Amino acid sequence: MEEAIDRTDKMLDTTRGSAEVWLGAAYDALLEGGVDAVSVHALSKRLNISRTSFYWFFKDKDELLSRLLAKWKKTNTGNWISRTEAYAESIAEAILNVFDCWFDEAIFDSRFEAAIRSWAQQSPAVARELAEDDGARIAALTAMFARFNYDPKPADVRARTAYFVQVGYVSTHQKEELSVRMDRIPEYVEVFTGKRAKKNELERFYSRRGFK
Repeated sequence: MEEAIDRTDKMLDTTRGSAEVWLGAAYDALLEGGVDAVSVHALSKRLNISRTSFYWFFKDKDELLSRLLAKWKKTNTGNWISRTEAYAESIAEAILNVFDCWFDEAIFDSRFEAAIRSWAQQSPAVARELAEDDGARIAALTAMFARFNYDPKPADVRARTAYFVQVGYVSTHQKEELSVRMDRIPEYVEVFTGKRAKKNELERFYSRRGFK
């Protein structure tokens, strides 16, 4: 009986997909063509699944777009804040923890970020969500600097400097050789924090990133 139910579930998956399948297709479409490319008709063609099956999982397209925004918030904003709160013995090590977001798409999805920022230019509601998340990320960085005894104004300015460098990389679609960007890491640490990273701190960072 259980085997029969399992076979039925698999047949349903191939004919109508699943919420995650539809969401994954919407994510791909957003990155490739912007929010206008995220339509139920286009996604059904992409998946080769009946368009009516979409409504097994989502009330309408707006619900799907809301799920996309939630996915972005969890991945990019959630992970960014977590990296600011990671254990560190110095401010240099703390900012290096945040730099993980620069190099690991699993932690901070740069293409997703760029797509959301493009979408925000078309949607005031998304622009408000983006501004809220920008504020939360900057506040987390500011708190990180404050944790290492920076006064409020320097903490705020250093946080904004570090944050908007990353936003600039995302928005301008910078393509750098990994070795070039890694070579700049010690200078970025000093510019953002006013401190030089110790050799062992840099070695730990490079090791996490699989760079020698």
